[in-house]
Amino acid sequence: MLLHRDMEEGLPGEVASLAASWLRSEAFESLVELNAQCLQLLAEQALTREGQGNLLLRQVADIWRALDSSARRRAAACPYLLVDAGFSDSSRWRWADGQHVNDGAPASYASFFTVPRAPGVARQVFIYAWHLARTQNAAARLLLGMPAHCTNLIGACTLPQIHELAERHPEWLKPRWPSRVKVWRELLLAAASGEGVALERARMHGLQLLAADSRAASMLLPGGPAVP
Repeated sequence: MLLHRDMEEGLPGEVASLAASWLRSEAFESLVELNAQCLQLLAEQALTREGQGNLLLRQVADIWRALDSSARRRAAACPYLLVDAGFSDSSRWRWADGQHVNDGAPASYASFFTVPRAPGVARQVFIYAWHLARTQNAAARLLLGMPAHCTNLIGACTLPQIHELAERHPEWLKPRWPSRVKVWRELLLAAASGEGVALERARMHGLQLLAADSRAASMLLPGGPAVP
């Protein structure tokens, strides 16, 4: 199995080991459930007027609707979150004091999701990210693509602060890699086929992209890479 070897394709063995252990953990179930909601959200967004012109949404929705319950479970069972909320952007997670969000810091972004369910899913994503950052730092970096400095910032927030941020900035929620339609097709078609090697290869591709994104975000820090 690809996730149980010292990744010949460029993923460090330590990261691969952590991913494999998560695939066997009870905590992994929360990630699978959240991914299933995110995939359903993508399919719903594709039905809107805005979504019909988006190639990624059309591709995801067409394949998602064709999947049976077992295939949907396989698609959701990735060892990483299928959406992003700016987890590698430290400017979004800075706080002025211990009680309130710094009104001048977080910027607004155009909303990708406009359907009614989107704010509720965004809230769950924010809380899930906060919980991982506080309790399982390494897992947050792997599953969410968080560089170390963002993990520390998010983990230092209080639960009320995270709730407030989720209420004020649900527009931060985006599909991961929105321009990489091929990556999404690879995952969903592998889930549809149920072919084990293809599915693990698709998951591995996602882990490699997340690791690369995290490294790139760390390199943007003043003074060079973040200290792990």
